[in-house]
Amino acid sequence: MTNQEKITGLFEAFKQQKILIIGDVMIDAYLWGKVDRISPEAPVPIVSLMKRENRLGGAANVALNIQSMGATPILCSVIGEDDKSHTFFELMQKQGMETAGLISSNHRITTTKFRIIGNNAQMLRVDEETEKELEPGETQLLFERIARLVKEHTIGAIIFEDYDKGVINAGLIEQVVKLGKENQIPVVVDPKKKNFMNYRGVTLFKPNLKELREGLKLDDELTEVANIMDAVKKLQEMLDVKIALATLSEKGVSYSSREEDGSYKTGLIPAHVRDIADVSGAGDTVISIIGLCMATGTSPDDMARLSNLAGGLVCEYVGVVPINKDRLLEEALKTFL
Repeated sequence: MTNQEKITGLFEAFKQQKILIIGDVMIDAYLWGKVDRISPEAPVPIVSLMKRENRLGGAANVALNIQSMGATPILCSVIGEDDKSHTFFELMQKQGMETAGLISSNHRITTTKFRIIGNNAQMLRVDEETEKELEPGETQLLFERIARLVKEHTIGAIIFEDYDKGVINAGLIEQVVKLGKENQIPVVVDPKKKNFMNYRGVTLFKPNLKELREGLKLDDELTEVANIMDAVKKLQEMLDVKIALATLSEKGVSYSSREEDGSYKTGLIPAHVRDIADVSGAGDTVISIIGLCMATGTSPDDMARLSNLAGGLVCEYVGVVPINKDRLLEEALKTFL
């Protein structure tokens, strides 16, 4: 099999996958305008509004990325019972996404991030949110919904997309990891600070460099490649995960994989040179490609290379956008042949 056949075959295999995503969902609300003067009231730019836009964000952006790759996302989360929740459901329905995994709660609000864009650059962000943990009954209801969906569908991988907004907690993680093992489903994680050390036993754990440093309570900046690689392996051992993979911004991606014979395979994939417009949502794209690769049994090295390439591509666009499958395939064929 040639490399070209291998890559195109992988992209075809993605289309057969159903990926279950658990996490904090939100609306990314954009106010687009132009700036040509400074306010006389304060030294701030005046943005003359030209367009409003709502997009699916957070774990829902992971679902968008999964869908963009031709696979089927199944999103599980808890949102509010408010006006924004109606907007969220409308956005889901517009995308043709299943909403069976979504639960509404009168104890929460629907997280919304307002981004003000002036002259194609982000000027300000305003967050409307709660970080309160779910009520115990809500957590149990969410898990029961997840377990039902796992029973009803052939799930290729489970993704935890954690934004520290309270949907994910230690109890839910423990139940889902057990469920994944019972059903031979890989569980992959894009973590945040609160639950960082609660993901013991997952299949793959993907922090960024900042999260890696904070999670391991390291004082140094991890600027040297050797130190970064050591930290990734240390994290892998502490959490007892099969694969630890860290995204390192301009340094690329570092990973450590525990093989079947007990040996370790490590690698550092350099970043590709890009015209960076906005890094928002890059982590969502990376974990989406990782989830699909885990579902299709892709090697850790190929998974790291493809997810690294995808994360860089979405940074060329302003705002949070899902990956373009055709462009990713074109870039992969050009880069990896």
